[in-house]
Amino acid sequence: MKPTRRRVIIDTDAKNEADDQFAIVHGLLSPTFDVRGLIAAHFGTRRSDRSMEESREEIDLLLDLMDLTGKVPVANGAPTGIPDEQTPLDSPGAQLIIEESKLASKDDPLFVSFLGPLTNMASAILLDPDIVNRDVVVIWIGGRGYDGYVSYPGIEFNLSNDIHAANVVFGSGMTVWQVPSDVYTKVSVGYAELDEKIGDAGPLGKYLIEQLHEWNAIHHGEPIESRSLGDSPAIALMLFPRSGDLRVRPAPRFGVDGWYLPGTDNPIHVCEQVDVRFLLEDMFAKIRRFARQRSQS
Repeated sequence: MKPTRRRVIIDTDAKNEADDQFAIVHGLLSPTFDVRGLIAAHFGTRRSDRSMEESREEIDLLLDLMDLTGKVPVANGAPTGIPDEQTPLDSPGAQLIIEESKLASKDDPLFVSFLGPLTNMASAILLDPDIVNRDVVVIWIGGRGYDGYVSYPGIEFNLSNDIHAANVVFGSGMTVWQVPSDVYTKVSVGYAELDEKIGDAGPLGKYLIEQLHEWNAIHHGEPIESRSLGDSPAIALMLFPRSGDLRVRPAPRFGVDGWYLPGTDNPIHVCEQVDVRFLLEDMFAKIRRFARQRSQS
C-alpha cells in the first residue's frame, strides 16, 4: 500500500528574515505532510550571537499561535556552521535527521527541506555516512543562480552561513533539489495582497503580516511594499514535486566567494521555475481555513 502522507522535516533559520514563518505555517497546515520534526537552524553571527536560539524561539511562537505546542517534535540544530568539511557538529537536529532517515524506503522517502544553511544535513552525513544510501531527498533554498543569473550582489546568504556544509552535501551523492536565488526571489507578495488574503485570518494571519512589515522596516534600505516568500518553494516541491521545473546538473563545489566551481559528476536537480500561483493560493487558503476552524471551535 502506498503511503497517503509524505514524511517531512523542515530545517529553518526561522528568525533570520520574515519568509520562513510562512513556509513553516504552510507545511504544518498541509494534511498530506507527516511532519517528523522542525529543526531550529542558525543564521550566522552578522545579526545575532544566538541565532539558532532565536530560530527556536520563533518556531515555538508559531506553534503556540497554531495550538500545536507539544504536538510537533522540535529539535535544536548546530549553533554555528561546521569548521571544515571533515568535522560535524552533533546536535539533536542532526540526530533527528539520522534517525528518521533509517525509516525511509523507496515507496516512502524522507524529505528534508533546508530553508537556511545546510549545516545539520552535512553533520548528519559526517556522523552517519550510510545516510547517503538511504531514500532521502534534500531540498535546499540556497546558492546563486546558474548561467550568469545574479539576483543580488555578493554571496548568497544561506550559502554564506556554511559553505563547508554545502560542499559536503553536494559532494555526497545524495538526492539534492536546489532552489537557487534567481528562483526563490520570484515569490513576491505585496502588502495589499497579504491584507486582502489573510488580513482577517485571526491572530496567526495578523502575526505573519506584522512581522513581515517589521522586518522590512528595520532591514530594507529602499522603498518597499512587498517581500519575496523565498523559502516557500521548498513546501511547494514537497506538496507536488512537479510544481517545479527541475533540471539535472552535475553537482558543483562552492568557492569562498559563493561562485560555482567544478565538482563531482553525481547529479543534482536544480529548480528553474516554480508554480507561484499554486504555492501562494494554497498557502493563503489553508491559513484562512485554519482561522475559520479555530473561530468555530
